[in-house]
Amino acid sequence: MTTANVAVLTTTQVAAMQTEDVAAFKTSQVAALTTTQVVVLTTDQVAAISTAGVAAMSTTQVVKLTTDQVVALTTGQTAALSTANVVALTTTQVAALETDDVAALKTSQVAVLTTTQVAKLTTDQVVALGTSQTAALTTTSVAALTTTQVAAMETSDIAALKTAQVAALTTTQVVALTTDQIASLTSGVIAALTTTQVTKLTTDQIVALSTAGAAALTTANVAVLTTTQVAAMQTEDVAAFKTSQVAALTTTQVAVLTTDQVVALGTSQTAALTTTSVAALTTTQVAAMETSDIAALKTAQVAALTTTQVVA
Repeated sequence: MTTANVAVLTTTQVAAMQTEDVAAFKTSQVAALTTTQVVVLTTDQVAAISTAGVAAMSTTQVVKLTTDQVVALTTGQTAALSTANVVALTTTQVAALETDDVAALKTSQVAVLTTTQVAKLTTDQVVALGTSQTAALTTTSVAALTTTQVAAMETSDIAALKTAQVAALTTTQVVALTTDQIASLTSGVIAALTTTQVTKLTTDQIVALSTAGAAALTTANVAVLTTTQVAAMQTEDVAAFKTSQVAALTTTQVAVLTTDQVVALGTSQTAALTTTSVAALTTTQVAAMETSDIAALKTAQVAALTTTQVVA
């Protein structure tokens, strides 16, 4: 059958075709189908189209697929959609994709999803995305994710985010991260957080940080931690702080360290406190310091102690 003949088939004739006949269509014949003919294809006929035939479909044809037809697509057919056709999918069509079809999308297909399409993904579809697919999302697509979608992401996918994607997360999205997701963040991801993002972390999220995560905070991010966030840090996280991080603590932050956190500081960390931070320590904090930490104080730090602190 010539392409010209295919194009003049009535909708009744198209709908009556056997699936094996549809499966035998050449790419040129599939491309010759009019949008009116495409709409009348049964779900069985749609599922019978070869992957090469699906790849040959025009964007005009693809956008006319009904939700039932989209559901009928096999994983192989979904993966065969051209990037132009993926971009052309309506939000209704995107939402109709089955989870196994979403999981079958190539990274090149995921990368071309529009922000509008991404925002319409169901939570089940978000969960279906693999780590390589999540990493393929553009930064604008990441920023378009709803808080419900972000919270639904698997920890492995969160951990797979690139630094640019992490930096693209809005503060609203950051707050929506679950404690398990926060705990899964790699050091590289933590280091990529902006100061604006860090200040929005809840106390539960701060508690959820791993020791490696706490040690990965940049000095700029340490300096912007709120006093509530500082006080919420677990002692093992404080103990994991680098000396450069300790040196970045402000006097206001140092003053709210709990006695357990002060005890958790090692000798090198104590020695890294600025003289103004030493002077900001409360008498209760000074009294809680271990003798080894006191002995590790530098002469300038000792000189910075107030008479009230010395008496303590």
